[in-house]
Amino acid sequence: MRTTRRTELRILQGTNPYAQEVQGKANEPICVAMLLDRARMQLNLPVEATLEEIYDRLEYNAPRVAVITGSPDHPAHVMDHETVLKAAAAIWNRGGVPFAFGIPVICDGTAQSTQGMCYSLVSRNLVCAMVINQMEGHSYHGAFVIQGCDKTPAAIVSALASLDVTRRARGEAPVFATFAPAHVLRGGTIPDDLKRELSELADAADRHNLGSIGEDIRHTLRHILQCSSNQAFQGVFKRAVQAGLLTPEKHKDFEKRLAVNTCDPRGGICAFHGTGNSSRDLVSSLGLVHPAVELLTNPPTFEQVDQAVSALLAVCNDPAYSVSNLVIQNIENAVRVHSTLGGSTNIMLHLVACAIYAGCRFSIHDYDRIRRQVPVPDLMDYSLTEGRDIFAWARQCCEGRIGGIDTVLHELRRNQVPVTADAPTMAGKTWAERLKNGRRLAAGNVKDNPIILSTPRRATSGVDVLSGNFFESAVVKISGLPDEQVDEFDEKVAVVLYFETEEQATAQLLNVNILRDVARGAGFPRDVLLGLYRHNTGKNNPELERLRNKQMIFQRILDENALRLAVVIAGQGPEAFGMPEMFTPTQHINHNRELKKIVTIISDGRYSGVTYGAAVGHVTPESFNRGGILYLQTGDLLHLRLRRRQIHLLDAKSFAQGKLRLYTGSLAEDRGKLGEQRLARLRKRRASIDPSNLMSRITDAAHGAVPLEVWERARQIPFLSKVSKSIRNKD
Repeated sequence: MRTTRRTELRILQGTNPYAQEVQGKANEPICVAMLLDRARMQLNLPVEATLEEIYDRLEYNAPRVAVITGSPDHPAHVMDHETVLKAAAAIWNRGGVPFAFGIPVICDGTAQSTQGMCYSLVSRNLVCAMVINQMEGHSYHGAFVIQGCDKTPAAIVSALASLDVTRRARGEAPVFATFAPAHVLRGGTIPDDLKRELSELADAADRHNLGSIGEDIRHTLRHILQCSSNQAFQGVFKRAVQAGLLTPEKHKDFEKRLAVNTCDPRGGICAFHGTGNSSRDLVSSLGLVHPAVELLTNPPTFEQVDQAVSALLAVCNDPAYSVSNLVIQNIENAVRVHSTLGGSTNIMLHLVACAIYAGCRFSIHDYDRIRRQVPVPDLMDYSLTEGRDIFAWARQCCEGRIGGIDTVLHELRRNQVPVTADAPTMAGKTWAERLKNGRRLAAGNVKDNPIILSTPRRATSGVDVLSGNFFESAVVKISGLPDEQVDEFDEKVAVVLYFETEEQATAQLLNVNILRDVARGAGFPRDVLLGLYRHNTGKNNPELERLRNKQMIFQRILDENALRLAVVIAGQGPEAFGMPEMFTPTQHINHNRELKKIVTIISDGRYSGVTYGAAVGHVTPESFNRGGILYLQTGDLLHLRLRRRQIHLLDAKSFAQGKLRLYTGSLAEDRGKLGEQRLARLRKRRASIDPSNLMSRITDAAHGAVPLEVWERARQIPFLSKVSKSIRNKD
């Protein structure tokens, strides 16, 4: 395909540095030509351009579109090289000028439980700065983004939205972008011989009266093989080694055989509904993804990429389709999609950040008001053990049976949940236009093992924002907690097990004797144990009251399901330690039969998923800023009021006397010395992070952990619907 020397497509607003200066026109044509030559030679795509033609388009101010890719050391990006070439060819053939640049991408799975996790969240802000830096340095008008995993999609959305705000304030053209998410990675398969050996290990555990280990192995075997299930297996294997069931050498053999069978060589975003796929939901619900490339099981074809590029360039001069406008106009849709799909709790940080970078003052409290305006039902029947993972959803989409976020929004409307139907999307249409053919989008089109539902599983879903007498805000993902699970913890009193670091918590959670050690500890006096029984069961037991042996009382309370523990992991906030993800501790709890039904986990770190009890994260103020979580200690009593969205520290003396009274003192005064000692250790630990990557001068977790300069530029925007504003005014 030969192109004319001059295209009719040009950016109409602002100046054109390529017309005013000569060095860019001298440097850049060879970069464009090389992209197009590779697209023609490597993929046999119909594209051809001379240096003169490239020069002419730069001079004419044709849309300069950066194809943004991620580093190939992340599984989501291993196939990006072909998609880059397809996008470059489509951009040129549609009248634009394609460029390409890559960004580093931290894989949260790879960084789990290592020093690298301290760099994960800050990488979102750093990537945001890098993207803006490159877009400004080379004067690109817009972007075709090959969307990867974890927090990077939100980083790029934030960058392009922020740049849009900056450029429009300068009187320049709006920034436009479209996102093409990486395809979904099919879960791995455990080889039959390894399944047999693991089943034999479970049987051996049963024979040695270690049924909890046996059951945990069988439970983990039912999951699709992903990096997350490898983490779960590791915890069970370590307990089996401690118990003498497994040698360290055999443990490493199992670990290797699982690892090499986990990932498909074509890569992609892992099939569990973690931050990677929740980010796909987020960016799609913000209107930034063309449905042709939203949910795929293979890298996109040239035809699919071309559809997205065509729609992108068709609106490149229209401010209604600028990135910041799409983010603001689609915020309510994004909140409700995240709620109904029960996505990663990390999105509570990232969605808030996107809005702030787009120029709007936003917090988790705004998120909460939108979510509670009209109850959002649970419309996703997701399972990693029954063939209902995100790969299965992608396959249904590729087969044309349902859509992606279009289907979700269609079903929300059917269930009387408001949808911002007039919000623009990068399909060049509003949601109303995209949802017009409801018959094609209906979830009921999938009869066998449906993932997206037309009839909700439950009346409410999403992430709750909590408050309490020792913290200002925290979040808990209720979408992963069926009502019967909430009943097991709601209004119960839990005894705190306090850990200053994740490493300390992980070591104890892998201790096969953890409950025996807890029973012996000084933090569990006899009168408190008896009070726990009375409160958590609602009855008296004279026989139990007569027992003098504390360990016997502990065991009776445990046997009668009256014990509740609150595993508190402090020192994990953004300023203290980069806000690492607490995935490893949650996996060790989820895959431990004895712990999972009694533990609630609370941290100023962040989470992707849930535990059986509750995973409470993003506690503010964080420990490093002298939040109340800094001063808690083992033996403290917490009243879990999940349905009231509250957790309170109790007065321990009153509780021992049978009275439920809140602590009313000042933790900073009562435990000041303890707090200062802990702060000194936190500062020393913080020094292990390279100073270039410390999170300083940022907002707290409730406000997205964004740079203060970005927050200070943001303003109150009347973007919420009239109903939302009326609810906010009532609050």
